Amino acid sequence: MSQPAQQQEVPGSDRVMDPKPDYGADSYRGSGRLEGKVALITGGDSGIGKAVALAYAREGADVAIAYLNEHEDAEEARRFVEDAGRRAILLPGDISDPAHCRDLVAQTVRHLGRLDVLVSNAAFQMSHDTLEEIEDGEWDYTWATNVSAYFHLVKAALPHLKEGASIIASSSVNSDMPSPQLLPYAATKAAIANMTASLAQLLADRGIRANSVAPGPVWTPLIPATMPEQKVESFGQQVPMGRPGQPAELAPVYVLLASDEASYVSGARVAVTGGKPIL
Repeated sequence: MSQPAQQQEVPGSDRVMDPKPDYGADSYRGSGRLEGKVALITGGDSGIGKAVALAYAREGADVAIAYLNEHEDAEEARRFVEDAGRRAILLPGDISDPAHCRDLVAQTVRHLGRLDVLVSNAAFQMSHDTLEEIEDGEWDYTWATNVSAYFHLVKAALPHLKEGASIIASSSVNSDMPSPQLLPYAATKAAIANMTASLAQLLADRGIRANSVAPGPVWTPLIPATMPEQKVESFGQQVPMGRPGQPAELAPVYVLLASDEASYVSGARVAVTGGKPIL
């Protein structure tokens, strides 16, 4: 299976993707597993984050949707949440700024009253064939967006997280099987998996769980925005299932990890990779 060759400017938009990602709008059925909870999701305007926002709302959660500047994509995510009868707030801005990370948590608590689930999902990547192509500024921005933001978000969230709260980070299959063309991104994803394992141990006595999800190739705006056209066309064919995953296929894992049903699941890294094992 393949998708048409295509390319966009960073950070990308799902509105012009061919085909548009499946967020579960026609398939996801909630059952009250997150009733009364409040979640903050970074990168909630598109890709995995958008599917998670939809699923969380249909499970009964109110959702704060943090995103960079893709306002039309974010408005659709808001509609998904509100159509499920839940409250949504949109929080644009750059999470590479620590002050913005702290403000995201403050705004969530101010407008939605509490915070039970933190999903650190937003990420930046670019593809390069040589090390020399990677500029210092890109390296620093990738780490600030993918790793430092996670630290600042968790630190700001902790005063508001009660026993039973859940922290979920998006790692990647690249965390232990790195693509050489994605060197900075892959390194950050390994750091995220490692940080999450540390958090699970640091926060266990507070009753706060921390887990990460390791997606394989998933059809999101990040792909046509950061990869050459020929790689976009063949994206996902390298895994045993022979296709990229859809965001809707990731969301149920994030629901489980956020729910009370996963009360003894902490320190895990859950692979959703289309059959490609992780170490």
